Amino acid sequence: MQSYTEENYLKIIYHLSEISNPVLTNAIAERIQTKAASVTDMLKKLSDKELVNYVKYQGVTLTEKGKSTAINIVRKHRLWEVFLVDKLNFKWDEVHDVAEELEHIQSNLLIERLDEFLDFPKVDPHGDLIPDKYGNFADLSFAKLSKLKPKDKGTITGVSEHSSTFLKHLEKLGLTLGKRIEIIEVLEFDGSVELLVEQQKMNISREVAKHILITKN
Repeated sequence: MQSYTEENYLKIIYHLSEISNPVLTNAIAERIQTKAASVTDMLKKLSDKELVNYVKYQGVTLTEKGKSTAINIVRKHRLWEVFLVDKLNFKWDEVHDVAEELEHIQSNLLIERLDEFLDFPKVDPHGDLIPDKYGNFADLSFAKLSKLKPKDKGTITGVSEHSSTFLKHLEKLGLTLGKRIEIIEVLEFDGSVELLVEQQKMNISREVAKHILITKN
């Protein structure tokens, strides 16, 4: 069994490895907001437990055991987020910190019952894929709203930025999961996007558009 801190490191390494692999010590330190020396000490501990492969100055990768553990933590986190939104009426910008606490519960039976109770969701309230109990993710394809062209249509199915301020901004605009959109124009000058959201016209910046994920239809 891993400590909360060890589990958090594994999860962070897993997320960072989706961007760049091996994961550099400084990238982990920046994400956790701690000193690189502290990260190195933890990576040595995780290496001793055969959860990571760590080579000084070359970064770190997860072992199969470490990856499996990390994916299970991600699974628990995202299931709890679904529960908080669907059953306890939390908003999607309120669930992350609470799920951070709940993800460390060790009962596999509880998580399996939770998954069944929620009717085996494939995505969390932010559109992130939820792995099943075997660590497999559903095969769903998304496109960034910023990459769409005029007359393209689709449904908002996820976001790649999870900060509370960004989610509240989308909530204010009405750009929430399940909303249907159609691109009217992408302005060449600044990349901002004019679109219809369920027949209501609006403009959003390129910065906002690049973090909204769409299923085209």
